[in-house]
Amino acid sequence: MNRQIKLIWDFRGPAALKTAEHHVKHLNEFIAIEKTALNITGFKALNDMYSIAFMVVEEKEMISIRDILKPHRGEVYTP
Repeated sequence: MNRQIKLIWDFRGPAALKTAEHHVKHLNEFIAIEKTALNITGFKALNDMYSIAFMVVEEKEMISIRDILKPHRGEVYTP
């Protein structure tokens, strides 16, 4: 099984949670259009002023998707 990479976008400020939630809609649209191998996305509030949106991709797809979507960071995904 290939490693999975979690691409992460950071959002800060009072609207961070709503922005992260909205960003996931765009990530899901990208997945549908590009037919990526995985369709794992989500968002999470880490505190009142900091939320993240994320997308999990196969390691072999990571570089091309990273270059298109420009996430802020990434990490190895463990379900």
